[in-house]
Amino acid sequence: VQLQASGGGLARPGGSLTLSCVASGIFSINLGTWYRQAPGKERELVARDTSAGGTDYADSVKGRFTISKNNMKNTMYLQMNNLIPEDTAVYYCKIEGLHVEGLSFRSHDYWGQGTQVTVSS
Repeated sequence: VQLQASGGGLARPGGSLTLSCVASGIFSINLGTWYRQAPGKERELVARDTSAGGTDYADSVKGRFTISKNNMKNTMYLQMNNLIPEDTAVYYCKIEGLHVEGLSFRSHDYWGQGTQVTVSS
């Protein structure tokens, strides 16, 4: 199983970036989560799918970031708008991937490598 994160880079304050996380070797993504870790800080949850079928966001990104999935492509996204310097961090994706096992599914968590997002003028 491979989980490839991409889309990071340098953005101006007020700008936008879209992060992608592509999973291979699984049947589908069940739940996805994005985390970030800024220098000198602990890793924090940014956005996630909930088991109830909704989404949840850190207060600091509500209204600016959107998590989504395309299960046809086994890809998870994080659309980041109105970026601020405080969004600068390494962003990590984590998925609960599903594998077909007989007549049912088996799930397993996978982490992608980080992708750097820098917001600076």
